[in-house]
Formats: sequence, C-alpha cells, structure tokens
Amino acid sequence: MSQSKIALITGGSRGLGRNAAIKIAQKGIDVIITYIHNEEKANEVVEEIQKLGRKAKALKIDTGNTKEFGAFVTELSTYLQNEYGLAKFDFLINNAGTGGHTAFVDATEDEFDTMVNIHFKGVYFLTQKLLPYLNDGGSIINISSGLARFSHPNTSMYASVKGAMEVVTRIWALELGQRQIRVNIVAPGAVGTDFNGGTVRDNEKVNEVVAGLTALGRAGVPDDIGGVIAFLCTEDARWINGQRIEVSGGMHL
Repeated sequence: MSQSKIALITGGSRGLGRNAAIKIAQKGIDVIITYIHNEEKANEVVEEIQKLGRKAKALKIDTGNTKEFGAFVTELSTYLQNEYGLAKFDFLINNAGTGGHTAFVDATEDEFDTMVNIHFKGVYFLTQKLLPYLNDGGSIINISSGLARFSHPNTSMYASVKGAMEVVTRIWALELGQRQIRVNIVAPGAVGTDFNGGTVRDNEKVNEVVAGLTALGRAGVPDDIGGVIAFLCTEDARWINGQRIEVSGGMHL
C-alpha cells in the first residue's frame, strides 16, 4: 500500500483555507491545518475531514512571527513521525493572511511591518524551514490576490506584499526544480468570506460593485477557489510550474 499524500495548509480554520482543506481531503489527501486563535473552528475542520475518511490535524502557529517557527516545525515533524513513520509531507499551501485597507497617507510602520511579516517574510522563512520535510516531487502553493494585477485605493501595503510573493514564487520554482518541487501562486478576486470583516460577503453594496466589475457577474465564493488549490495538489497539475493562476471570474478584464 502506498504512503498517503499529506498537505499542510496554513490558516485552514476558516474562509478559503477551510474550503481548500476540505477540497484537498476530497482528493484523497490527508490534511494538516494551522490556526492562530480559534481552536474550536480548527477542530471542526479536522472533524469534517475525518468524516471524509482522511487523517487530519490542527496545529497552532502565528505565521507572522518567525520566532515560533522552530517549535512549530518540531511539533509538525513529531506528529508526522508518530502518525506516518516518516517526518515528510507533500504539499505546502501558504494561505494564512489578514486584510488591510489603509490609505497610503495614513499608513504606519507597525501596520506595514505586520503586512510584510504575515504575507511575505513569514511565508518566506516558514517555507525555508519546511523544505527539508517536503518530499521531492511535491508542491508549494502560495496565495496572492487580484489586487497584485489591478489597482484599488487603500490597498498599497496588502497588494505590494502579494506582488512580492508572485515574484518569489517564480524564483522558488526555478531553484526547487532540481527536486521536482512545483511552485505556483493562486490569485483570488473578491470573495465572500469573513476576510476583511466579511465586507464582500455581507455588504450588499460592495457585493454589487464587485459583481459589476466581474465578467461572470457576481462576487466569488469559497467554492470557486478551494477546488483550484486542490487541483494543484494532484497529478493532473504536474506540468504547471512557476505560474500565477488568477481565480477571479474575470475581474477588471
């Protein structure tokens, strides 16, 4: 019997991360999710995945705090060793994040540092620390945003760090190619989740504006995104590498 494939997805307790975790499990892949605050929600995702017949685990980490990474990697590797007999996994989905809508003139260094730490520095160095545990032939999936392509007011910090992740994705794909590790980045458009306080989901006016800017005539929902991330964890996606895949329904075409 072949070894189960295993995916690690950061920020998997809610929103797009939760949806992707479940869609990945539906592909027959075991899942480890991380959370930062809501252990109860994380455990609900674990239970849902287990009902699908896959193994699942929730681990706590602040992905914006590099000082936590050593202890997290130890906890992760111990779990993998105990559960599978080998401290290795196959797919890393760098999903954890937070929104930000501050005008350039009002931006503070603290907010800037938070954005960089969560969306760029944290992803960069957590991935570096996890590389020894990622199987050759595996895959890294980063998360960007449509805002790295089109411009909206008050998004300069958030969009810039997502743009940085798009650049680094291509370079990682080049450097890790010798290990047959594929690296891609998924860029959602506006999606109705609790992200940014649930604005797209709950504010009818915002939802209508988004729909008007989108070729398919509506705002996105988590189901539109999670399946694309799950697809990138399959053999069918084996020749996709170093790519930015926008999943926005055709926003701002």
